Amino acid sequence: MLTQEQVVEIQILIRQGKSIREITRMLGVSRNTVRRHLREANSHRYKERPPRPSKLDPFIGYLRRRIREAHPQWLPTTVLMREIEPLGYSGSLSLLKQFYLPLRPTRSQDADPVVRFETEPGQQMQADFVVFRRGASPLSAFVATLGYSRLSFVRFVDSEDFESVQECLLAACHYFHGVPRQALFDNMKTVVLERDAYGPGQHRFHPGLLSLAKTLGFVPKLCRPYRAKTKGKVERFNRYLRESFYNPLASRLKGAGLRVDVATANREVERWLAEVANVRLHATLKERPLDRWRHELDALQALPPRNTTPPAAALARGMPFESLQHPLSVYAALLGEAA
Repeated sequence: MLTQEQVVEIQILIRQGKSIREITRMLGVSRNTVRRHLREANSHRYKERPPRPSKLDPFIGYLRRRIREAHPQWLPTTVLMREIEPLGYSGSLSLLKQFYLPLRPTRSQDADPVVRFETEPGQQMQADFVVFRRGASPLSAFVATLGYSRLSFVRFVDSEDFESVQECLLAACHYFHGVPRQALFDNMKTVVLERDAYGPGQHRFHPGLLSLAKTLGFVPKLCRPYRAKTKGKVERFNRYLRESFYNPLASRLKGAGLRVDVATANREVERWLAEVANVRLHATLKERPLDRWRHELDALQALPPRNTTPPAAALARGMPFESLQHPLSVYAALLGEAA
């Protein structure tokens, strides 16, 4: 009968890799006793399985390259999913997240969440500029979002002057196939000349904006300072535009030594709006903006005749319907396999 100490010593020597003969000689026990403890040790030992091949394995190199190209920005997993599916990836989004999310820094939770309020169909459009570059080669995006449906329009510009604002507002209304009763702005300098000029809440607007508002039939409004909930719809979309559209596009062009220009951005954002942004399942509404817009359409005011509206360099070419358009061949070649 072995003591507890002898049993432990046998187990330790087995773990150290000693042979049955060595343990028998060292402890003076029989070989069958050592064999019995060796079988017990092996029965409790976890055998690691070789890693199983994953559907994501062929695309790891591509994903790591896209991470390097986008640095210091991080691309959403939904964007990467759209890029690798045409390359042959047939796995799930959750499998992609298992690989990608541990590499991504967590977002800061310090900022207060944006609280949004809902509006009736046809009631409001929120408009804002998103700045991507300043300096010698500026690039901004005019963004307009319908409050009820969340259908959005985007036009990239290299100037935020009033002429750009006017053309973008006119193009947005044509894109929406109607005019909302109210347009909410976020203190654009080219829209509001002086806040509270005539008393609290009575602002002095650009005369050109007042003329356009009268022609189209919308009432211009300003967001209240430091009240995020009044402009939450367009601000949330602005972040979505940056993360889901601009950062992927800019990172791919950066890999070719190029920068995003106005023409390229507008060509691609038209397709992105029709095929991605306006047909996605909205996180808050749990519906597609396109479907809600179809219900909102009857509540929008009719567009005035073309000859009564101010001239615009270009109206919205794209419409908020699903598009079968594909990238131009030169652009597809430039963006490589992700196009």
